Amino acid sequence: MIAASMLLAFVTIERLGELLLARRNTKALLAKGAYEAAPGHYIFIVALHAAWLVGLWIFAWDKPIEPGWLAVFILLQGLRFWVLGTLGKRWTTRIIVFPGSPLVRTGPYRFLSHPNYVVVIGEIAVLPLCFGLVWYAVAFSALNAFVLAVRIREENSALSELRHDAMP
Repeated sequence: MIAASMLLAFVTIERLGELLLARRNTKALLAKGAYEAAPGHYIFIVALHAAWLVGLWIFAWDKPIEPGWLAVFILLQGLRFWVLGTLGKRWTTRIIVFPGSPLVRTGPYRFLSHPNYVVVIGEIAVLPLCFGLVWYAVAFSALNAFVLAVRIREENSALSELRHDAMP
């Protein structure tokens, strides 16, 4: 029970910290001439993640933790921090386009176009599995797939502008 609450508290604090970091980075990028692309879907991402986390507090706060799934979750946190470190001040939760800025091709971006979404997909599924909540993992993974399909399509469209600008 205490371990489950501690894990959920860690994730809650992590998410709140990420929102603060994203807000700071977004403001700085916008002040330098960047713009936000496709903001309409953002509220759905926030709502999904908030519902996911609130639901976990409701259903999982007193559950035992499955060590194998916890190990996978910890690995995902390593990838999360790698993504954050690679993007640095360019990391945000919104689609921010900085015209004339090259796409990031280092860190995990050498291997994947959207490593952050790999982390998100993994976390949405794996954290509930840490508590044995298979049904919860399936339900929110399905909702997340829908939201990410929109998000990735919009982000790829916005990034194609940068790719086009970079061509001679």
